[in-house]
Amino acid sequence: MDNGQRTTDNGQLTTDNGQIMEVIPAIDLLAGRCVRLYKGDYAQSQVFSENPVEVAKMWADQGATRLHLVDLDGAKAGKIVNLPAIAAIRNNLSIPIEVGGGLRDRSSVVELFNLGVDWAILGTVAVEQPQLVQELCQEFPEKIIIGIDARNGLVATRGWLETSSVLATQLAVQMQELGAAAIIYTDINRDGTLQGPNLDALRELAAAISIPVIASGGVSSVTDLLSLSALEPQGVTGVIVGKALYTGNIILKEGLQAIGPGRIQDIPPDFGISSFA
Repeated sequence: MDNGQRTTDNGQLTTDNGQIMEVIPAIDLLAGRCVRLYKGDYAQSQVFSENPVEVAKMWADQGATRLHLVDLDGAKAGKIVNLPAIAAIRNNLSIPIEVGGGLRDRSSVVELFNLGVDWAILGTVAVEQPQLVQELCQEFPEKIIIGIDARNGLVATRGWLETSSVLATQLAVQMQELGAAAIIYTDINRDGTLQGPNLDALRELAAAISIPVIASGGVSSVTDLLSLSALEPQGVTGVIVGKALYTGNIILKEGLQAIGPGRIQDIPPDFGISSFA
C-alpha cells in the first residue's frame, strides 16, 4: 500500500518528502494527579505531579504543539472520571489536545467535544462496538482517533486489564475502513519501561493502512526519536512521549529539534559570512 503522503486533521503531520513528526507529551491522569504506569500496571504507578494543569502548561511553554491525555481511572471504570482535570487543562491551554480512557458511549465523546477537546481516542469500543465507532466517525469526521494497545501483537481492552484475540493490524485495517482519522499504537510491554519503541510492530502496522500512525510506548531517548523518524515514509507521523520526559531522559526542546517543527536538519545553512574571511 502506498503510504507516501498523509495528513492529520490539523494538517501538521505528513510524511511526504520526509516532513516533520510531532512529539506529543503524555499526561496520564489517576485520581486527578499526573502519573506514569509501568507496563500498564495500575499497581506500579509513579506520581509525577499533583497539578496536571501546571504540567500541561510546562509542555506547552516548551514548544509542544499537541498533548495526549489519558484518563486512567476512566479506562478502568468505563466512563470519564477525571473530567475536572481535563476541563482545567483545556481551559488553560490553546494548543490541541486529544483525550482517551473510558470513552465507551456517544455521550462521553460528546461531553469531551463540548469542553473543546480536539480529538477523542477510542479503544475498547473499537473491539467491542465497531458500529459505534463507525457512527461516531461519521458524526465527527477527522476527530476520532483509535487507540490500539497491544500485548504480543494482540489488542488489549478495558484499561489493558483484558487481552483479546484480535490482531492489532487486523483492527487497524477495520478502523480505517470505518473512518478513523488516525491510529495510536501502544506496545504495552514497552510502555513505561524506557526500553525503546517496537519498530517492527510499528512498521508492520503502518504498512497495512494509509491513515496516520502515532507511536507510543518505550521511547527513552532522542536516539529513539530519530529511529522513529526513519518510519516517516511508512506513515508514522507522530510519537507520544511520557516517562522519558518526566525523568529527564528526553528534553522536549531537544526532541523537537531532532524530529519536530524547525528540526536542526531543516534549518538552512548561513552562507552569508565565512569564518575564514
